Amino acid sequence: MMRVSVVIPAYNRAPLLGRALESVLTQKELPAEILIVDDGSTDETPAVVRKLAENHPAVKYLYQPNRGPAAARNLGIRSSQSPFLAFLDSDDEWMPGKLQAQLRFFEENPDYLICQTEEIWIRNGRRVNPMKKHQKFGGEIFEKCLPLCIVSPSAVMMRREFFDQVGPFDESFPACEDYDLWLRASARFPIGLVEKPYVIKYGGHSDQRSRQFPVMDQFRIRALRKILDSGGLSEEQRTAAVLELKRKSEIVNRGALKRGKPILDEALQA
Repeated sequence: MMRVSVVIPAYNRAPLLGRALESVLTQKELPAEILIVDDGSTDETPAVVRKLAENHPAVKYLYQPNRGPAAARNLGIRSSQSPFLAFLDSDDEWMPGKLQAQLRFFEENPDYLICQTEEIWIRNGRRVNPMKKHQKFGGEIFEKCLPLCIVSPSAVMMRREFFDQVGPFDESFPACEDYDLWLRASARFPIGLVEKPYVIKYGGHSDQRSRQFPVMDQFRIRALRKILDSGGLSEEQRTAAVLELKRKSEIVNRGALKRGKPILDEALQA
């Protein structure tokens, strides 16, 4: 288990960090390091991390001025040392055995660069069942990744070579930076799935990105245009991406017209 670095980005999440970190520390064996990246918090996050680190030498505190989750995760990636990386959002938690199950997956599937686990969803304190559109799949899943994220940062583990092939999170995205990364990854190689929930994913709180950016599809459209412009898709992948781009653009444009507002960005035009 000492082969894994865990990266936890955090922005003003002092009340939740203890829960997230405890879920890492209750894994069957500790990872080599737990990198908590403070993305310019103005609350008690630094003090909370320092206190947590007193009794746990694997915990390391990294700070950057507020630049968003993509930049925070990238700093954690650059600062990490292990051949495997796993992410945990500061408002989520892992169930015991998560890291062990994914390392076992990689041992059994040496050609895979990334895998994720299933999740349990909690919304406003109550367990809910994800809708069918959120269903996770394993293997060649590019077309299934087009509508929305079916890969979760808190559920993934990847070999370090993953980023050598795909590149880091795109820091120009204020949201949906993970959707952009999963598109780039799934266009190139399969994404594995451990068909057991090892992540508890919490939602419904006021500081979620989806509440800050009500029209999240504007960023997915941007990611679709980006991957289409990259020229690296097969003909089948390109056809599917163009269809999804047109569908999303029409939905966003209709919504803007209905509200009597101009199109939010020229990139929404299709």
